Amino acid sequence: MRRYRNAKIIATLGPASAAPETIRSLFESGADVFRLNLSHGSHDDHRARVHAIRELERDTYRPIGILIDLQGPKLRIGAFTNGVIDLARGDRFLLDSDATLGDATRVQVPHPEIFAALRADAELLLDDGKVRLRVIHGKRDSAETEVVVGGRLSDHKGISVPGTVVPLSPITDKDRIDLELALELGADWIALSFVQRPEDLDALRDLMGDRAKIMAKLEKPAAIEQLNGIIERADAIMVARGDLGVEMPPEEVPTVQKQVVRACRKAGKPVVVATQMLESMVRSPRPTRAEASDVATAIYDGADAVMLSAETAIGDYPLEAITMMNSIIRYVERDPHHRELIDAARPKPEPTNADAICSSLRTVTQILPVATTVTYTSSGYTSLRAARERPESPILSLTYSHEVARMLCLVWGVHSMVTERLELVSDVVENAITAALENDFAQAGQPLVITAGMPFGRSGTTNFLRIAWID
Repeated sequence: MRRYRNAKIIATLGPASAAPETIRSLFESGADVFRLNLSHGSHDDHRARVHAIRELERDTYRPIGILIDLQGPKLRIGAFTNGVIDLARGDRFLLDSDATLGDATRVQVPHPEIFAALRADAELLLDDGKVRLRVIHGKRDSAETEVVVGGRLSDHKGISVPGTVVPLSPITDKDRIDLELALELGADWIALSFVQRPEDLDALRDLMGDRAKIMAKLEKPAAIEQLNGIIERADAIMVARGDLGVEMPPEEVPTVQKQVVRACRKAGKPVVVATQMLESMVRSPRPTRAEASDVATAIYDGADAVMLSAETAIGDYPLEAITMMNSIIRYVERDPHHRELIDAARPKPEPTNADAICSSLRTVTQILPVATTVTYTSSGYTSLRAARERPESPILSLTYSHEVARMLCLVWGVHSMVTERLELVSDVVENAITAALENDFAQAGQPLVITAGMPFGRSGTTNFLRIAWID
C-alpha cells in the first residue's frame, strides 16, 4: 500500500479515463484521489466512475479518496446574430439585459448581479481575459463600456469582474441537484467553486452537514483578500491558478500560491495546487521543462497535493501524465534542499495536547532512525496535526472508519489504513507493529513512534506517545 513519496496526486476522470481498467492503471501509476468534475458528464457517467473506484478499493484493500467538484455559477454573455463579432480598441460596447441577439455594438448579460456590482472604471474580462472592457457608465440593468483590449468574441463566452465581489451565491440550482448526487455516491470531498467570502462555505455546510469535507476553490482575487477566514471555515483549500490568472496579473499568481500554501500549513489544513500543471501532456507524451519546474515548485512550497485536470480527463496520455508527476514528486522529495525548506517553514505548534504530542513525535523522528510514525485516529484530527509537522518518517494512519481513511488520502505524508477498534495499550502497540511490517513500512530492529488518544477511539483526545522497537 505504500507510496514512496509524501505529496499526493489528484487525477480528474473524464472521457479519456472512464474505463475501469484505466482507473486501475491510474491508481497503480500513482493517483491517490480521483476528481469528478460535475461541470461535465451525466449523473450516470459519474455513478459508473464511483462504482469502478470503490470496486478497485475492495480489490486492493486500499482506501481511495473521491473529490467531487461542483460547477458553481457560470457568468456568460448572450449570443450574437452572426455568432461572432470583432471588437477594436476604443470601440463603445453596451452590455444590457435585453435578450435580443447581440451585434458589434451590444450584447446581453443575463446576470443582474453583475450590473449591481459595477462601478465607473471597473474592468470587465471576457473569454478568459482575451477581451477587456472598461465601464464608462453603469445602470441598474446595463453598462456602457469602452474596449481596452479588442479581439474576436463569440456566443456565450465567460465574463468576470476582477477586484469586485459579485453578490451571487456560489451554489446554483444545478449545484443543489449535483450535491445530492455527490452525497448519495459517498464523496469524501466536495469542492465549492466561486468562493468569494467565508460565508459562502457556511451555505454549503448548511446543506450537507458533516456528510463530507469541504474544499474551497480559490478562483477569485476577492477570496485571497479574506484568505484566513476562508481557511478557517474550509476543511481544505484548492489554489485554482487558471481562474486566478485571468482576474489578477499573472506575475502575482506564484506569490499568491506560496501565500496560500503557507497559510494552510499554519492552520493544519490540506492545500491542493491545481490547473495546467502538465498542460502540454494533453497532446504530448512529455511535459515542457517549465511544467516540470512548476510541479516541483509546488512540492518545494509544501503543498499536500497537486492535481491533473485535462491531462487525465481528456488527454491522449493520462497514464504518462500520472507517471511523470509521480516521478517529479519523488525526485524533489529526495533533494536535501527540499527537507531544509519544509523544516524552515514549520509553523509554531498550538498550545494543545495534540500539537504537544505531534511536535514531540517530529522531534523523535529527527533523533532516532524511526521507520514510520503510526497515528491512531477516529476523526482524522491526529493524523492531520501530525502531517502539519511534516515528520521525516512516513505517517501510517490507522482508523476504524472507512470515511476517515478515504478523507486522509489527500493529506501530505499520510498512508491510510482501516483497522479494528482497540482498547488496550498492548493491543495498540502490537497492532501498529503488525501493520507497519505487513505493509512494508518497517523491518525488524527499527523503531516506530505511535500516537493516539486515551481512552482509545474517542475523538479529540490525542495524549499518547510511545516509542516501540520491533523485535
